[in-house]
Amino acid sequence: MYKSIIRPILFKFDPEVVHYFTFDVIKLLSKIPFVPFLIKQLFQFNHPALERELFGLHFKNPVGLAAGFDKNAVLYNELANFGFGFIEIGTVTPKPQEGNPKKRLFRLEDDNGIINRMGFNNAGLDAAIDQLKKNKKQLIIGGNIGKNTQTPVEGYTADYLECFKALHPYVDYFVLNVSCPNVGSHAKLNDKDYLEELIKAVQTLNATFKVSKPILLKIAPDLNEAQLDEIIELVQVTKIEGIIASNTSVSRTHLKTPQTSLEAIGNGGVSGQPIKDKSTQVIKYLSEKSQKAFPIIGVGGIHSEQDALDKIAAGADLVQIYTGFIYEGPALIKRINKAILKASLKY
Repeated sequence: MYKSIIRPILFKFDPEVVHYFTFDVIKLLSKIPFVPFLIKQLFQFNHPALERELFGLHFKNPVGLAAGFDKNAVLYNELANFGFGFIEIGTVTPKPQEGNPKKRLFRLEDDNGIINRMGFNNAGLDAAIDQLKKNKKQLIIGGNIGKNTQTPVEGYTADYLECFKALHPYVDYFVLNVSCPNVGSHAKLNDKDYLEELIKAVQTLNATFKVSKPILLKIAPDLNEAQLDEIIELVQVTKIEGIIASNTSVSRTHLKTPQTSLEAIGNGGVSGQPIKDKSTQVIKYLSEKSQKAFPIIGVGGIHSEQDALDKIAAGADLVQIYTGFIYEGPALIKRINKAILKASLKY
């Protein structure tokens, strides 16, 4: 029903407008008595064999929603009804920011993909905390944090620390987003020495709390093997809890979308099916080269059960969807969980 009726209608309108319209619809429906119950009955799938223990946290299933969908933590309680095992909010920055000028979100329907150059648009730290105070504790919540676009180089670490300190009581794990291609002046965040400095600064702050929270690093799918070796070394040196592989890609290779259309769209990060193989290769390299030394959350191009299984086979411990959720609809979550269970019961 979603792909045959709902999606064709939604895809006739601007992607960003549809995004917020969908939020309003889900919010409204979730206020109607018995509707949340019906959504749970339709989409949730639970089984003890799907449960995961990772970086000291208990996940009811391994399928999560990636950051960028619920940036401002306004819908995570309602989205929990659709069967996710965890939801990552953000990217959150200390101050509210508009992000890049519109139009900044584009569908690549021929490729089952999306190009975005949102630019960390979000309502800021205080707004996110106000929403997180409403947490119904239905699932694991991750906090994806970043810096404000206008923050000078010398203030980068302070931005991350401000977000970390304020969000610490409200999220279960943190993700340092240092790989988004849509935010200016991000070059320093790709420097290994600075990343080590940033991670250690956040870890020092983390140690001041009674209970420390897991810290993960989100990396780009465009890194070469030498850069991936640096990531492995960085994890070994800092003892960071894990890696999320991967963010969106700046590559435009092997796309079916006409070159003229891509030129009209302009710059931005590609997500969805076009980066499926690239992100899986990154996961496989990190897992094999490190000898499975740290947990990996696999994300990028998961549009089917097999896509998720491929990520897990490559070395991912958990998976996240985003573009696949938009293209395939909420039934994808249940289908993936059923496939993971079926695969696990074979062994």
